[in-house]
Amino acid sequence: MESKQFFRFLCFFIAIAFVLLFTWTHLPYASQPDATNLLDCFSNSPWCTSKNRFQSKQPTLTRPPRSTTSKRRRRHESAVPCHPLDPLTISEFNKVRTILSSHPLFKASKYALHSVVLEEPDKDLVLNWEKGQPLFPRVASVIARANGQSHVLSVNLETNEVNFLNVAPPTGYPTMTMEDMTSATWAPLSNAKFNRTIIERGVNLDDVACIPVSLGWFGENEENRRLVKVQCYSKKDTANYYMRPIEGLTVLLDMDTKEVVEISDTGRSIPVPKASNTDYRFSEQKQELNLINPISIEQPKGPSFGIEDDHLVKWANWEFHLKADPRAGVVVSRAKVRDPESGVMRNVMYKGFTSELFVPYMDPTDAWYFKTYMDAGEYGFGLQAMPLDPLNDCPRNAYYMDGVFAAGDGVPYVRSNMICVFESYAGDIGWRHAESPITGMEIKEVRPKVTLVVRMAASVANYDYIVDWEFQTDGLIRIKVGLSGILMVKGTVYENMNQVEGQENLYGTLLSENVIGVIHDHFVTFYLDMDIDGTENSFVKVNLQRQETSPGESPRKSYLKAVRNVAKTEKDAQVQLKLYDPSEFHVINPTKKTRVGNPVGYKVVPHGTAASLLDLEDPPQRRGAFTNNQIWVTPYNRSEQWAGGLFVYQSQGEDTLAVWSDRDRSIENKDIVVWYTLGFHHIPCQEDFPIMPTVSSSFDLKPVNFFESNPILRIPPNAEKDLPVCKPAASV
Repeated sequence: MESKQFFRFLCFFIAIAFVLLFTWTHLPYASQPDATNLLDCFSNSPWCTSKNRFQSKQPTLTRPPRSTTSKRRRRHESAVPCHPLDPLTISEFNKVRTILSSHPLFKASKYALHSVVLEEPDKDLVLNWEKGQPLFPRVASVIARANGQSHVLSVNLETNEVNFLNVAPPTGYPTMTMEDMTSATWAPLSNAKFNRTIIERGVNLDDVACIPVSLGWFGENEENRRLVKVQCYSKKDTANYYMRPIEGLTVLLDMDTKEVVEISDTGRSIPVPKASNTDYRFSEQKQELNLINPISIEQPKGPSFGIEDDHLVKWANWEFHLKADPRAGVVVSRAKVRDPESGVMRNVMYKGFTSELFVPYMDPTDAWYFKTYMDAGEYGFGLQAMPLDPLNDCPRNAYYMDGVFAAGDGVPYVRSNMICVFESYAGDIGWRHAESPITGMEIKEVRPKVTLVVRMAASVANYDYIVDWEFQTDGLIRIKVGLSGILMVKGTVYENMNQVEGQENLYGTLLSENVIGVIHDHFVTFYLDMDIDGTENSFVKVNLQRQETSPGESPRKSYLKAVRNVAKTEKDAQVQLKLYDPSEFHVINPTKKTRVGNPVGYKVVPHGTAASLLDLEDPPQRRGAFTNNQIWVTPYNRSEQWAGGLFVYQSQGEDTLAVWSDRDRSIENKDIVVWYTLGFHHIPCQEDFPIMPTVSSSFDLKPVNFFESNPILRIPPNAEKDLPVCKPAASV
């Protein structure tokens, strides 16, 4: 009997080894940089987000698919840059790959490219550049690993020169490549102990789905090697395998050698939750829930926006440069708004993007304490973006923009429909006033509010993030983050709360039988290089203070006074929001004044947000110290863009926004950058099972004495003759 079992196991092990060998030899690499062979994520999106999936098969290389969503699909193979900030093109990616392949370092060793993006020209050059002028020399910024070392280098695409830069931080590693994530999910299957453990937990190996989990940093035993933890689920009878964790099973893996360093299994007594009621796909629902009739915004004259040269967006009184980025997701640059009086396009923001996401889970147990994700710096926020779904992610008449990124070997691939741009009208009001009948004046003036939305959605493993940049005709920019997707859950022996004794800490909420939704936070930090009518700006805290009236001065006992304080240095500008100590936060140009003498400016307007409550010396909070304040202001420094540091993976927190700002540099009347962190505390509830309704929060960048008066005063109201009339299919 034992010999038969051994023979079966040996055959199974050989089969797994064959599968791994076949997979390794069929990874999505091209032998030559052929621009016609593009890995398009529209048809191969699972590979493009391999953090999210255990892949049973690899994608094929294809030409771009037929367009089903855009009126005009860009031909990436023939694209050329038209603006100094345009991202690298297919031909430029291929040239970078050719140049590096002939360099001694990359010829002599195995290497991986963790980031290949445009090295943007100096800011002053871009500000002075005008359309029609020659572009500046195109340079690629590359982060690579070779010979077990991380390298930051620039590749000049005109001279073929490669320069190595000594900017690598003391700890940490670059963002994982897609190949890192994909191979990490396969590697445990080559380990006999892992396979035995899976079978002993009652899961068929064919039903295993695994994901790579970044491990943060928790001590010296995790240093000097790139490590990742792998946790697994059962996908039997459901697409929503996240609801079926093999609780307590954690594999520690060396990412470079694919060696299984350690296997921990602390959950043998915990059953794998059942698959029933976990599938969220429409095709798997037993009965439709039709609550509303279909709705669509029609534009008989077409959209009011245009996109020139693939990246320059022009709409109403706004224009800005837009591009996809593998780490940040969406980058908005050179945002300008037209002054209604002079007609001049005025500078508002040089550059804005998602700098980092910090997602710590509140469970200190062995299989959970390390789940403190930095989604942009560890996984790549843009790398995890998914093709947007027309009519559901974005409405009719949306324009879709692709991202073009480089795989680990430098071969470019297309992330189809990564960004959409559309006009939005939700029945909101731009401004209104109606006079009371007692005045004898019959006045009712109302203006509708139509906005322009730039949207992307990233599926970072179980969670989906929707990021909107919304531009309004009154000069306001609203940045909104929506959270949806699937909870990361914990298996438990409990099926009902009546089994839980007293105040036992579940670290979350019992959502279904054997399923706990663990409490966690989300912090999304934005980089906002504000240039209000120029680069020399100041940050002003306008504090509302209660003033007491003197005896006999007034029937009132108190009133509020606005006290303005200009921040001299970085520490003056660090803000922790307090409900009972209200302030406004202005970015002004002290050298530019309105007609009546106010400095022109914009203000940061927080909406609902949350602050981190972790101990400042807790290792995750040391790495995520950029969430210690909701607002920071730093002097512009092109090397300071990533709030968690350049190399976030396994970093120890020596290269963060908090460290830079501790230098307390001068920021008055300087080129300054504002950093704002949008926060969410999430205590899961049963309504989040099996998939979460979207919850959103936002903040605004709002004009404050920027215009001489209401900038949309003269816009016309809607008239019946201007709007389409749609006849219902049946009378109600």
